[in-house]
Amino acid sequence: MQQFIHAPEQAQLPLFEAFLAQPVLPGLKASEVARKSSQPELFSELSLRGAAGHCQSLLAPVLRELSEEDETRWLTLIAPPSSLTQAWLRDAGLNRERILLLQPRGNQSPLQLACEALRLGRSHTVVSWLGNVNATARQQLLRAASAGNAQSLNIRLG
Repeated sequence: MQQFIHAPEQAQLPLFEAFLAQPVLPGLKASEVARKSSQPELFSELSLRGAAGHCQSLLAPVLRELSEEDETRWLTLIAPPSSLTQAWLRDAGLNRERILLLQPRGNQSPLQLACEALRLGRSHTVVSWLGNVNATARQQLLRAASAGNAQSLNIRLG
């Protein structure tokens, strides 16, 4: 008769728990990333495709987490889609006292405004809706984020 040694079922549980303990998008938290790595990721992208309502449902927890950062600086939204109204922000449970909504003025592009907001350093995260970001624009955002000790998040809606 052979004996079988069974590994406890909990052997996988710590890995699973560690996964669940991670924030929605761990790369967005500049302070945590900076502690783990000498070169933090300053630029991230999130691509959402589908019905606008579904995309907003997926975006809400990300923005909610960012709006509740333990930071004295702002969460800044640059040129958000018109569907992201003050009412939507409230209904999504975001801390509206820590959010700035900015639209470019005159000849200013959303990219220029995002870079300016990042460079000033008054925001912990600058979320923009720039569409596809080419290498040049990405470098501009990275330099500005580095100068302002901030995070840049670009949302691409499909």
